[in-house]
Amino acid sequence: MATPKTWLIETDELERELEAPDFVIIDATWYLPGEAKNAREEYLSEHIPGAVFFDINEIADDKAKTGHMLPPPEKFSSRMRKMGIGDGQRVVVYDRQGMFSAPRVWWTFRVMGAQDVSILNGGLPKWKAEGRPLMMGEPAPRTPRHFTARRNLDLVRDADDVMQVIADKSADIVDARSADRFSGKAPEPREGLRAGHIPGAINVPYGQVLSPDGTLKSAAELQELFADVGVDPHKPVVTTCGSGITACVLALALNEAGYLRTSVYDGSWAEWGADDRLPIETS
Repeated sequence: MATPKTWLIETDELERELEAPDFVIIDATWYLPGEAKNAREEYLSEHIPGAVFFDINEIADDKAKTGHMLPPPEKFSSRMRKMGIGDGQRVVVYDRQGMFSAPRVWWTFRVMGAQDVSILNGGLPKWKAEGRPLMMGEPAPRTPRHFTARRNLDLVRDADDVMQVIADKSADIVDARSADRFSGKAPEPREGLRAGHIPGAINVPYGQVLSPDGTLKSAAELQELFADVGVDPHKPVVTTCGSGITACVLALALNEAGYLRTSVYDGSWAEWGADDRLPIETS
């Protein structure tokens, strides 16, 4: 298996780069609808110096039936311009949970053609635990910059693609939801969704790829984990979850483990579970 480049940046590395002019730091915190928390308000109360807030629910496809699907490239480019994020800049993404929603924004940037994008390993919890600097309020306005979105379709899958994978077994499907949701024993948190999983999928709850401190496990540990559950290192992998957030945690972990042909089913169970025409399994 090829040794990949790491998509992670450590807290000490980031602190050294805080004043770098070509660096953009993004707070990508997002909460499940039932958590009754406001990610933007929390960002204003404290964030890494200079960080801008990325609203996953707003920078999305307005026409999609399920929330926070990938935005059209032109919308993404427009939002990045207003945020002062442009071509040739280095992007670092973090979230308040440690490693939860930041990979979604990392993946979105990669879908839109950005290559120099990293995730802060351990996120804001690790940053705060180490006593590193914080600021509150709005950051200084950034100069608008041009962002060229070139959509990389190799990183995205839709329901038709997943149906084809089921038929020809051309890829492994890995589901990041909890074991009880995967098996259909626990009800889905979103109304109107069937319980179960995509036929043939492998269950790897996303928490299994994280260490107790919220950082990503080492490449060797991740390789062992995915091998133990039967993810084939010679096949492409499609990740899925409840609504496309934690599927990106698995996509990151798979990339770090050397599974470089990994894509995300953007609609995930929010789409699949709502469509009676699509097959499901329970076990």
